[in-house]
Amino acid sequence: MLSDENKYFIGIDIGSSFIKMSLYDFKNENQLDSISFPDNEMEILSINEGWAEQDPEIWWENIKKCFFYFKKKHDLSYVKSIGISYQMHGLVAIDKYGKSLFNSIIWCDSRSVLIGEEASNKLDKNIISSSLLNSPGNFTASKLRWVKENKPDVYSSIYKFMLPGDFIVFKLTGNISTTPLGLSEGIMWDFNKRDVSMDILDFYQIEKDKVPDIVPSIGVQGKISKENCLNFGLVDNVTISYRAGDQPNNAFSLNVLNEGEIAATAGTSAVIYCVTKKDISDPQNRVNTFLHCNDDINNKRNGVLLCINGSGIAYSWLKKTLKINSYFEMDNLSEEVNSSEGLSFFPFGNGSERLFNHNKNLNAMINGLDFNIHNNSHIIRSVLEGIAFSLCYGIEYLRNMGLNIDSVKVGDSNLFKSKIFKEVFVNVSKTKLYVYNTDGSLGAARGAALGTGDYNNEEEAFSSLKLIEKLNFKDVIVMGSIGCKIASILRGESDIYICLSLPGKSSPKDWDFAAPESILK
Repeated sequence: MLSDENKYFIGIDIGSSFIKMSLYDFKNENQLDSISFPDNEMEILSINEGWAEQDPEIWWENIKKCFFYFKKKHDLSYVKSIGISYQMHGLVAIDKYGKSLFNSIIWCDSRSVLIGEEASNKLDKNIISSSLLNSPGNFTASKLRWVKENKPDVYSSIYKFMLPGDFIVFKLTGNISTTPLGLSEGIMWDFNKRDVSMDILDFYQIEKDKVPDIVPSIGVQGKISKENCLNFGLVDNVTISYRAGDQPNNAFSLNVLNEGEIAATAGTSAVIYCVTKKDISDPQNRVNTFLHCNDDINNKRNGVLLCINGSGIAYSWLKKTLKINSYFEMDNLSEEVNSSEGLSFFPFGNGSERLFNHNKNLNAMINGLDFNIHNNSHIIRSVLEGIAFSLCYGIEYLRNMGLNIDSVKVGDSNLFKSKIFKEVFVNVSKTKLYVYNTDGSLGAARGAALGTGDYNNEEEAFSSLKLIEKLNFKDVIVMGSIGCKIASILRGESDIYICLSLPGKSSPKDWDFAAPESILK
């Protein structure tokens, strides 16, 4: 058995853009190393409008590159266990030989929206509001039903379906399994019975034997295969002991584990995530309730999640379009101007948005461009403002549902590295922002140590988590004037206006929101 003096844990974060891996030193409670692959963002394939796919084998190839990188620099025989964080809601399916049958239909794919709407209309409303807590929507169960309807021959070859993290656990261990958390994010979990929802499986005519074995999110889930141990320089008893979708894992990474605590992230998508003991169901389907990663029968924990699809992916698009070398350079350019000078950006160009009137596909736009005024700095700043405003609009919706949001925890990563983005977010949302020295892969490594019992409890696991910055909306001043109008939501039928007023160079004092009833209902 490894001693505390030479015990490491690995965390893997399977994103839409990159695979990131962290090596965590248990004794010193610090990150020894981290690496991400590939060098440029992984491609999201869109062969039809609204579709979004990735080859799951590409995830695996980049995970292997991360292991080989660590193997060259560190003695990985000290690794005890591995934790996995993964992009949520995606569908992977394998045949009886373990071969993936098609590209993963990932989280931002919109092809099954109509299937989810039909299910919402036909299912008993009590099933949706009390058992599932969510409309089937555009989530994993609906994606699987789409395959059954449109590719019946392929569907008949499916041995097991999985979430993206389940697939990587399968590649590492050879075991086919999923978690209650994963089934809840796929809208296949019965919150009352604490088991697979037979209501949704029966409605979609999905055979229960296609559901993988269920294991806990935190706890030993299987051993790494001998072949992988040999290839990666691991000893032959390394385990998987933690698995969670990226948003529950982001909250976990920030020690957001108890009632009323709130986390946010602004990666490919932007998310506000609130932990609660309540079973919350939103009849307008703008927010979703999933199990939190530390939920168990004696410790009820749900996560209420609000998502804006068009976030970091918009910033990535802009980086490529403007041919700028790095995000650091973009952030610096955004600070060269005091405002976006009337330029507005609407970041809804990454599939259907749950926040607006039942999965509307709104498309993105830049509004107010003046060739005599605006340059790259104004454009970059307007994109940061537009993403921040859209996220804050979501916060207002959560507040209207009765959730108290006065402080938010984030990791020092993605758009929260941008000074402008943080200041706009704090000013508009009127919250306190706490920035910590962590990210998803490091959180997954801590989760692995908790899952093996090396940490006795959650408090121990996060005792070394460090606060690196605190922003209070009363103290932050953003120069100039910024505003956002989310226009033509229903193709010109209605508008939503979101306006931040900054008289002169003072702090914001007005958060004005108005929208016609046709949108809000």
